[in-house]
Amino acid sequence: MKKLIVLGIAGTLLIACETTEKKETIAVNYPNTKKVDSVDTYFDAKVKDPYRWLEDDRSAETEAWVEAENKVTFGYLEKIPFREALKERLEKLWNYEKLGSPFKEGDYTYFYKNDGLQDQFVVYRQKDEAEPEVFLDPNTFSDDGTTSLAGLSFTKDGSLAGYLISEGGSDWRKAIVLDTESMEIVEDTLTDIKFSGLAWKGKEGFYYSSYDKPEGSELSAKTDQHKVYFHKLGTPQKEDRLVYGERPEEKHRYIGASVSDDQRYLTLSAATSTSGNKLFIKDLQDPNGLLIPIVSDTESDNYLIDNVDSKLYIVTNRNAPNNKIITVDAAKPTPENWKDFIPETENVLSPGTGGGYIFTEYMVDAVSKVMQYDYEGNMVREIKLPGVGSASGFGGKKEDKDFYFSFTNYITPGSSYKYNVESGEYDLYWKPEIDFKSDDYESKQVFYTSKDGTEIPMIITHKKGLELNGKNPTILYAYGGFNISITPSFSIANTVWMEQGGIYAVPNIRGGGEYGKKWHEAGIKMKKQNVFDDFIAAAEYLIDSKYTASDYLAVRGGSNGGLLVGAAMTQRPDLMQVALPAVGVMDMLRYHTFTAGAGWAYDFGTAEDSKEMFDYLKGYSPVHNIREGTEYPATLITTGDHDDRVVPAHSFKFAAELQEKQAGDNPTLIRIETNAGHGAGTPVSKTIGQYADIFGFTFYNMGFRELPNQKVLKEFKE
Repeated sequence: MKKLIVLGIAGTLLIACETTEKKETIAVNYPNTKKVDSVDTYFDAKVKDPYRWLEDDRSAETEAWVEAENKVTFGYLEKIPFREALKERLEKLWNYEKLGSPFKEGDYTYFYKNDGLQDQFVVYRQKDEAEPEVFLDPNTFSDDGTTSLAGLSFTKDGSLAGYLISEGGSDWRKAIVLDTESMEIVEDTLTDIKFSGLAWKGKEGFYYSSYDKPEGSELSAKTDQHKVYFHKLGTPQKEDRLVYGERPEEKHRYIGASVSDDQRYLTLSAATSTSGNKLFIKDLQDPNGLLIPIVSDTESDNYLIDNVDSKLYIVTNRNAPNNKIITVDAAKPTPENWKDFIPETENVLSPGTGGGYIFTEYMVDAVSKVMQYDYEGNMVREIKLPGVGSASGFGGKKEDKDFYFSFTNYITPGSSYKYNVESGEYDLYWKPEIDFKSDDYESKQVFYTSKDGTEIPMIITHKKGLELNGKNPTILYAYGGFNISITPSFSIANTVWMEQGGIYAVPNIRGGGEYGKKWHEAGIKMKKQNVFDDFIAAAEYLIDSKYTASDYLAVRGGSNGGLLVGAAMTQRPDLMQVALPAVGVMDMLRYHTFTAGAGWAYDFGTAEDSKEMFDYLKGYSPVHNIREGTEYPATLITTGDHDDRVVPAHSFKFAAELQEKQAGDNPTLIRIETNAGHGAGTPVSKTIGQYADIFGFTFYNMGFRELPNQKVLKEFKE
C-alpha cells in the first residue's frame, strides 16, 4: 500500500479514497501537533514530555487541536459506507421501553423509566393503584441532554428528596432539595459536591462530601483533601458545618458519610486510595457524641451494612480476602471485639439487607449465587435464580415484605422480579420487549492459561452455529483493576455486533475482584504486568482455538481498561487488527497529578515511590512505549473533553505520539466527545453515535467493505 504524504500544517487534512490492489482505503492526513521542550527528572533519569501543553484543557491551543483532530476523525468516519446503517440498526434496537426495579419511599413507589430513545431515564412515582406520574425528568435539565441526574436520596419518611445533577459529564455535582408532596423546591442549589451522595439526618438536613475548589482548571487540577459537611435545611451553604477532613490528621482523598436506617448512627469512611478505609461511628442520640474509630488503619475495606439497636453488622475483608460479616457492639466496636457472623467462604461476598433478612450474593466464577439469612445467622434458603448470570438489587427497607431484584446475562436483557421475603417465591415483574432473539445466541465460559500458569475464566458470546474458521470478527473486552468485577450483563450495542456474526469475549483477568482481594492484589503495582499478560493470553486463546485471527481481532476497554488496551497494543501490536482504548489512563508517570488520580496509587504505585517503581511504570506506560518505526493496529481513541476523572490529556498525548510514530498505513484517530465526561450520564443519542462509529471503524479496518450480515439490515428495514 502506498505511503501517504503528510502535510505539515496544523489543522490541515486530506481525506480521500484511494484504490490499491487489495481494497479501497480511506487516506488520512493528521494535524501537525507541535512539540515543546518539557523534561522531567526521575531518579537521575530524564523523560521528555513533548506534548505537555495538551494538559491545559483551558487553552485556546488545546481547543484548536481538539477541533482539528475531530475534523480528521469525523471526516474519516463519514466515509465508512455502512456507518449510517449501523446507527439506524442501533436506534432500532435501542428503541424499547426500559424499566428499573421499583423502590418504596414514603407513600410512593418510585421507578426509573426510558420510553426508548430518551437521552436520560425519567423518574416516575405511583401511589397505591393511581396512575404513575413524572417525578423528575432529567431530559428537561438541559437542551442537549448533557445534564444528567447523578443521585437521588430521600428522607426516611419520604417527604423530602435531594437530587444531584452532573453537567457535561463532570464529577462535580449540584444538589437540589424537593418537597415530594408539593413538588416545590426547598433548597436551590448547593454546589461543588464531588464523589458523594446525600445522607439525611431526619428532616433536619444532610451530610455530603466535597473538596475545596482547586486552583486552575476544575476539570484537571488535583483534588487531594476530601471533607464532609452537614447542611442544615434553610441555611446558606457557606454556613454548612465541617464535620471531618479539616485537620492534618484527618486528610484523606475519599471520605463518605452515611446514616443508619434507624437514624441512630453516623458512620464515616475515610480512605487515601481506592482500596482500604478507616471507619468511624457517632451516636446521633448523644448531642455531645464524638466520632469513635472502629477501624483506625487502611489495611482493609469495611462498611456498616445494618444495626439492631447497638449491635453493628459490618462487612469487612480484614483477615478475610473474600469478605465476611461480623457483629460488634457500638460501645466497643474495634476489631479485637469482633465476632464472625457470616464467615468468609471461597467465593466473594456482596451482601444486602431487606425485609428483616440479610441476603448474601456470592460470585462463583463471576456469576451470581444468592442466599438468605436471618439476623441470628441462620440460613433460610438459597434463592434459585432465573438462570446463570448476574443478579442485583437483593435488598430494601426493613419493613418491606416484598422487594424487586433484577437478572441479566450477555444474551438476556435485564428483567425485574418481585420477591417475597417470607416464602422465597418470586414472580416476573417486568420483561423488556426487544427485537432480539436470545435463543439464537449462546454464552459459554472457558478457562485458559496465562503466561505464569494461572487459570483465567472467560465468557465467549456469539450466534449459535458459529464456524471456528479463524475469520470471525471479535471484540475482546476487559478491565482488570481496582477490585472491580466484570459480571455478565446484557448490552444493546453488543447485540448489533453479534448479529453481524461478531464474537464478544470477556476474560475476568487479575486486578479485578472476581476472586477477592488476592485476585485484585495479583494485578497491582509491581504485578500489573500480570493483567496485561492475562489479556494477551486471552487473545492468543481465541486465535489458537480458531474463534478468530489477528486480522479480525479488536481489543477494547475503558478507563483502567483503556490503560489495558494501550499497554497490550504497545507490547504486542502484532496481536490485533484494531485497538479501541476509551478514556484511558495513558501517562503512568503523571496520572497522580490530575484531579483525584493520586488515589489510584494503591493499584498503580507512583513514579516518585522509588526508582524501581518508576522503571516499572515507565516500562509499560502507553504514552512512553510507542516506538518509532512500529506498525500499530488501526486505533480509535475515545474520550470526553469534560472528563475530570481520567483527564483527556492522557488520550490527547497518546494520540499525538501514535500519529507521529505509526509506521504502517493503519489509521490512528481520536474521537473527542464535546460536553461529555467519563461516561456516566452520557445522552443516549451520543452513545448510539459513539457505538456506530466504533463498530463501523472496527469492521472497516478488519477489511469489510459491507457489513457481514446484510440480511439482518434488510429484514429490519422491511
